[in-house]
Amino acid sequence: MNLNYIKITTIILTLFLAVNIGLSGPRNKLGTSAAPELLIPVGSIGTSLDGSNLANLTGVDAIYWNPAGLASLNTKKAEVLFSHSIYFADMNMQYLAVGASLGNLMNIGVSIRSLNIGDIIETTEIQPDGTGTIFKPTYITADLTLAKQMTDKIRFGTNIKIISESVADVSATGFALDFGIQYRGGNTGLAFGIAIKNLGPSMTFNGSGLDRTVTNVNGQVSVQRVILQDFDLPTSLELGVSYAANLGKKNTVNLSTAFNNSSFSSDEYRFGLEYSWNNILFLRGGANILPDKLTNEALFGPTFGVGLRYPLGGMSVGFDYAYRHVTESAYQQNQYFSLTLGF
Repeated sequence: MNLNYIKITTIILTLFLAVNIGLSGPRNKLGTSAAPELLIPVGSIGTSLDGSNLANLTGVDAIYWNPAGLASLNTKKAEVLFSHSIYFADMNMQYLAVGASLGNLMNIGVSIRSLNIGDIIETTEIQPDGTGTIFKPTYITADLTLAKQMTDKIRFGTNIKIISESVADVSATGFALDFGIQYRGGNTGLAFGIAIKNLGPSMTFNGSGLDRTVTNVNGQVSVQRVILQDFDLPTSLELGVSYAANLGKKNTVNLSTAFNNSSFSSDEYRFGLEYSWNNILFLRGGANILPDKLTNEALFGPTFGVGLRYPLGGMSVGFDYAYRHVTESAYQQNQYFSLTLGF
C-alpha cells in the first residue's frame, strides 16, 4: 500500500512540473494576471516567514500556502482560524478558515477571504469629476480543501476555489485549483514541500457597466457592449525545504526556504527562521530575494512575527501577529492578526 502511495505521489509531482513548464510563458506578461488578490497572503504564521515554510506548515494556516499541511490534523480534531490583515491604501482583508478530520478517510477544510478596497467615487468620460455615485468593489474567494496523510511521511492536499470579483455593474467569476505535497524525512528534521497554485481557466469581466450608447451616421441610436479581453490566473509553482533542530528540551529552531516561479512576477527566493520556546512562544522572521532584473525593486521587504499557544481546558488557543515591510513610503505597512482555536 505504501509503495502504491509513493508511485501516485511521483506521478503527481511529474504532472505538476509538466503543467508549470507549459504555463510559465514569457516574462512580458508581468503585471497582467487576473485576480491579483490571490497573491495577497493570508494568516500570520506563513506571512511572518514570508511563505518560506510551505514544507512544514500545518493545520488550517496551511490552506493558503500548501493545502497538504491540513492533513496534519489529528483524528477527531478541528481548528478554526480568523485573520484580519491591514494591506495598504486603506485596503484590508478578512479571512476565515475551518478544518476538521474525518478519521482515516481524509481531512476537510473550508475557507473564505474578502478583500475590502473601500468606497470609490464613480467617474465617466462625460463626468470626470464624479457622477455623485459611490460604489464598493467586492473581491471574494471561497475554498474547499481536501487533504490526506498518504503515508507516515507523505501528505497530499488540494484546494478547489471559486473567485468572485465585482466592480460597480461589472463582474467576473473564476475557478482554480491548488495542489500540494509535503514530505517529512522521519526524525531527521528535514521536510520538503511542493505546491502549484491558481491553476484554472482565464477570467473575463462582463456586465451592464460596459454598455455604451452609440449613434451611427444615420442618426440611429443603439446600445453596444464593450468586449473586454480575458486574463490568465496567476499560476505558480513553489518548492520548499525546511530543517528543525531541537536545542534542549524546550527550545526549537526551524530554518526554511522556498523558491517561487511564476510567469506574472519575478522568480522569488524566500527565507525564514522560527524560534519556539516550549511550543508556547514563537518568534519568526523572513526575507526574500527577487533575481529578475525587471522587478528586483520589491514592493515588500522583510517580515517579522510573534505567536502564542496555550492549552485552555479541552482546546488550545493561539494568537499570531505578522508585520510585512512595505518599501514604498507612501503606503502603510502590512499587519496581520490571527486567532486560532484547536479542538
